Amino acid sequence: SHCACGGRTSPRYVCQACGRIGEEDGRCKRCGGWVKPSRIWSVDIRKLYTEALKRLNERELKLLKGVKALMSRDKIPEPIEKGILRAKHDLSLFKDGTTRYDLTDMPLTHFKPSEVNVDVSRLRDLGYDVSDPEEIVELAVQDIILSKDAGEYLLRVSQFIDDLLVKFYDLPPYYRAKSLDDLIGVLVIGLAPHTSAGVLGRIIGFTSTSVCYAHPFFHAAKRRNCDGDEDCVMLLMDGLINFSRSYLPDRRGGRMDAPLVLTTQINPREIDSEAHNIDICDRYPLEFYEATLSYTNPKDVKPLIETVESRLGGDMECSGFRFTHDVSDISLGPRVSSYKTLETMIEKMKAQLELAKKIRAVDARDVAERIINTHFIRDLRGNLRAFGTQTVRCSKCNSKYRRVPLTGSCTRCGNRLVLTVHEGSVRKYLETSLKIASEFDLASYTRRRLEIIEEEVASIFDGGDKRQMELVDFM
Repeated sequence: SHCACGGRTSPRYVCQACGRIGEEDGRCKRCGGWVKPSRIWSVDIRKLYTEALKRLNERELKLLKGVKALMSRDKIPEPIEKGILRAKHDLSLFKDGTTRYDLTDMPLTHFKPSEVNVDVSRLRDLGYDVSDPEEIVELAVQDIILSKDAGEYLLRVSQFIDDLLVKFYDLPPYYRAKSLDDLIGVLVIGLAPHTSAGVLGRIIGFTSTSVCYAHPFFHAAKRRNCDGDEDCVMLLMDGLINFSRSYLPDRRGGRMDAPLVLTTQINPREIDSEAHNIDICDRYPLEFYEATLSYTNPKDVKPLIETVESRLGGDMECSGFRFTHDVSDISLGPRVSSYKTLETMIEKMKAQLELAKKIRAVDARDVAERIINTHFIRDLRGNLRAFGTQTVRCSKCNSKYRRVPLTGSCTRCGNRLVLTVHEGSVRKYLETSLKIASEFDLASYTRRRLEIIEEEVASIFDGGDKRQMELVDFM
């Protein structure tokens, strides 16, 4: 952090037990208590807010949201000016200080300028050898095509960044963007959930479909399997200016979903091997189709079809890819994934099973078995465990207790205590899972696991005599 004079400050560590001030972290040398660079104290938010508005020369906002608590180790807050400018542009904030937009991944190796709403001359400026809007062009490995909704959101982010540079850092604006066309050529960071490595990308166009079109190598570099996953994009300048490790929660998993490192250039030899299996030929030979009739081992027919793997290490490992079938427009399919339009997990699961039953190449029973074993049973057992180990909270002052006090009420205000995990969250997938197990005649082992869970749930919520017992009743 910085002083009002502009110089950098050093943290001051205070013992939480005796109040001794020192310059080291860990245990206090005087009493052995924990020494931390933070403490609980009162802050005049209205004063800070008013002064920040004056410094930014901004009007008072209708609504400015903050966080409930600082979760990082050193409890370092973000400057309130950043929150004011984000609220001005109607932007949300992630835990690491960045603003991002989530999109469904879609692999793409070729496109036409007319499909991505970009002028041919602009593409030439970006390095593409193209002369006609209907010409098929090979997509560069780190170029991406975003939905128009994502573009509009990132446009607001760019305007927020420029406001931040001018009004907070006293620097000239960087993006100066007023329309989606001004975002063509802008650098972004792509990041997948549960990872900590971002991938550098460049926007070259926009589509009406709610997806992120990108090269399979780009998706694979994010540790994704190319199709159907949902990742996020953020402006590179947002990550460079606003991201900070100091904001990340000091707990398990706190550093996930944050761009701790950035891949600036994708090396095809270092990405997931699944992307190496992509075929890059313009036709399948007759021998391949004949081999499918005899159920030949895929390894035996692999030499018949050229794949990415055969080019690794050569000059053409990232270009010269071909495709077997053309389309009139890459955006002619569904504009929005049904995963987004279907609201509940039950609806999504039913749609998946209905689709599985219609496709002859898919074993619907196997799909149902996998859904139950990998998702629903894990959720059911996890929710049961959470119910049995839950905390309780006061319905008035919101104080939380690991165990119910002997008084049966809040020790601070005397009000009643309520559960934090409820019966509905424990039961929500049980009935559906049992129906699926019966309808698809799942393995007896899977059905028995569900029956055991059903018995456990019944023993907790469907007990017979629920009257309050006293010790004398057992004497």
